[in-house]
Formats: sequence, structure tokens, C-alpha cells
Amino acid sequence: MNILTYILSCLYFFLPAYFANMTPPLVRGARFLKILDREVDFGRHPPTTLFKDGQPIFGPHKRWRGVIFGIIVGMLVVWGQSWLYHYEAVQRISFLNYQKIDILLFGFLISAGAVCGDLFFAFIKRRLKIPPGTRFIPWDQTNYVIGAYIFLTPVFKIDILIWITLFIFTFLLHIIVNRLGYCLKLHRAKW
Repeated sequence: MNILTYILSCLYFFLPAYFANMTPPLVRGARFLKILDREVDFGRHPPTTLFKDGQPIFGPHKRWRGVIFGIIVGMLVVWGQSWLYHYEAVQRISFLNYQKIDILLFGFLISAGAVCGDLFFAFIKRRLKIPPGTRFIPWDQTNYVIGAYIFLTPVFKIDILIWITLFIFTFLLHIIVNRLGYCLKLHRAKW
């Protein structure tokens, strides 16, 4: 496998996490399922016995609609990948045999890991008193890679070189995609 095919394979493998991470900002202003338009932390602050910073757990921008739809969209992408796996060209770039894995489990873990990675680093940013939308390089660009790694590793053995490649390329791609989203007024921050 040459280097370009390897990078393409890494990006293809991680498509569900990319979509899971992109979905929350896209559904932020949606008018459907208003019951899900609630803060993930329900506006609460951590107990002052643990954290005396007075900051919210995640902040008002982290909503259940984004979390749930991020996971659903990521799982749908895995379903699409499993359907496309019937084609030989897709099999050549796939690290996984989608016919032999539990696609529901894989889809849930990679998507929930991506979303939870984002939530975890939002929690860290609040503890450091970094406002939402403020740069937190490289963690804003790669938090979902770390989350997906943590969720997937106990169940699916993915080569560490794939994760390192994803960390580097996701950092670069995230900046490019967010700049585009910012220009299209889909994202509030350029990074």
C-alpha cells in the first residue's frame, strides 16, 4: 500500500467520527425535536467540593440534540461503509472487513467516542476558564480522535500508526473544514 492509499484508508476508516463531530454544529439551530435542545450538563456546575472554578460542566453550547444526532449520523455512515464494502475498490482501502464486524457496535463506539472526546475537552476548557469557541490547539482539532481511540481500542484492535496518522491529518483537515464552515456561516470559529 503506497502512502496516499494509506492516508485515504485512514480517512475512510475515520469517516464516521468525522461526521459525528460535524453534526452537532449543523443541527444546532434545527427546529425539530425541541425536547433535545437542552444543555448536556442541564446548566449545572460541578460540585464546589471538587471544582471551585464556578464554571459550568460543559457549557451552554453542548446540547443533547448534537450529541444524539452526532452518534446517529456516525452510525449511519458505518452502515453506508458496510454497504459499500461489497465493492472491491472499497475493500482495497478498508482497514476493516465490514462483513465480519458488528457494525452497530463499531458505529456506536467510534461515534460516541468522537462526541465524548469533544465533551471531555469542553470540560477541560471550562476548568481552564477558556470560553467556548476560543482556540485550544491542538485539542479542539483532535479531541474526537482521542475519544474514538479510547472507546474503540478495548474492542477493536486498530494499529497505533493509524491513530497517529489520523491525529496529524485530522488536525490539518479540521482547520481546513472549519475555515470553510466559518466562511459558510455554519461554524462560529475559524478553527
